[in-house]
Amino acid sequence: MTQTMDRPGAQAPVVNPRRGGDKPWPLQIWSTAVGKKRVMAVTGLALLGFVIAHLVGNAKMYLGAAEYNHYAESLKQLLVPIMPEGVVLWMMRVGLLVMLILHVVSAAQLTAMNRRARPVRYQSSRDYIAANFASRSMRWTGVIMFLFILFHLANLTFGWLVPGFVREDVYGNVVANFEQWPISVIYIAANIAVAIHLFHGAWSVFQSLGLNNPRFNGVRRGFAAGVAVLVAVVNCSFPIMVLAGVVR
Repeated sequence: MTQTMDRPGAQAPVVNPRRGGDKPWPLQIWSTAVGKKRVMAVTGLALLGFVIAHLVGNAKMYLGAAEYNHYAESLKQLLVPIMPEGVVLWMMRVGLLVMLILHVVSAAQLTAMNRRARPVRYQSSRDYIAANFASRSMRWTGVIMFLFILFHLANLTFGWLVPGFVREDVYGNVVANFEQWPISVIYIAANIAVAIHLFHGAWSVFQSLGLNNPRFNGVRRGFAAGVAVLVAVVNCSFPIMVLAGVVR
């Protein structure tokens, strides 16, 4: 032990009380693993809410063209005349895009932090599969989800791959889109990946928010499974029903 402090007139070492606190508090939170997990959880819940709302709206397709087109038009009329037509809808899209970016970036940075914390791979392949299956599947299904969102926007919002695309006829665009079986196969496969991602996400979001009491594991698993099944069944039903000729 150094005797510097025992000598008369010796100065104590300078300690910076603001070390680590020179950043704004949002950046301080973001710089920690716990903060990134919280960001992932909050943005994940917001994106889950969007997926469910989008699913419910798309289910109106089974009520016929008039009802479905009316629903699509009502989205453009949000807060009109306070806001110009379509502005709120685009604000929601931009907000969702920001949350998606935060979700993806926080996930990527958490993965990098975990790799630095565990530089040695698991010795047992069984332990490796058990410990990493969820995170590895989340990574790949997350990439599929991100690409699928871009594909979905290009396809049904801008009509790049829809034969005879008519912006005002959303119902006709959806039917024409799913009548192409390669497109329908892509949608079905992508929505299965979405369901897998949501199952793991809905399960782990409670733990990320500190709500991980073992007594509620059954409820958490049931909630996660219910969300995954709902999204997979309903979203996959749209292309299947069009290909089967039930929806025309």
